[in-house]
Amino acid sequence: MRTDLVADWEVPRPSGALDRVMGPGKTRAETVTELSGGLVAAALIAWHVWGDFTGWQLAVVAILALDLAGGVMTNATNSAKRWYHRSPKAKPRLMFVTVHIAHLAAVVFLGGTWLWFATNAALLLASALLIEGVPVAIRRPTAMAAYMAFFLLNLGWLPAPLAWFPALFYLKLLVCHLVPEAPLRDR
Repeated sequence: MRTDLVADWEVPRPSGALDRVMGPGKTRAETVTELSGGLVAAALIAWHVWGDFTGWQLAVVAILALDLAGGVMTNATNSAKRWYHRSPKAKPRLMFVTVHIAHLAAVVFLGGTWLWFATNAALLLASALLIEGVPVAIRRPTAMAAYMAFFLLNLGWLPAPLAWFPALFYLKLLVCHLVPEAPLRDR
């Protein structure tokens, strides 16, 4: 058994709105890693789509890219894990996922179809309910199975107009947000 690591479930009081979204008690290392990783990913996405969209569409793509890349990084931090999994109740986490259906609607206006939207929205909600409903010991593999299914579905049967979108969207919500993990720190 490792004795150099300890799980730190103590949830500090949030000091503002940002803490309520990103999780209070974020370390400097978490903040630097989260911001740099999110910004690098968003910049790579911008480089990838440059010239493919009009001005207002690029603005929508930029917002999506920053939210998803930053959201993957944020939801993977110990502070976010402590914050979002401080209660055994699934409702707050499911509400977080449900709000993100607006992202799917934004993709429709960037060239997606309403069939793509309806299929992805229904499967997202069903997967979130499934992940929250299985025993904690199998939530990670359940989330990974759903993630792979969405990724492959969006690669083949219902391709998204933004090839990177499904990968980041479902990684953020299903794997990073819904899977509880012990917030480990060095002793």
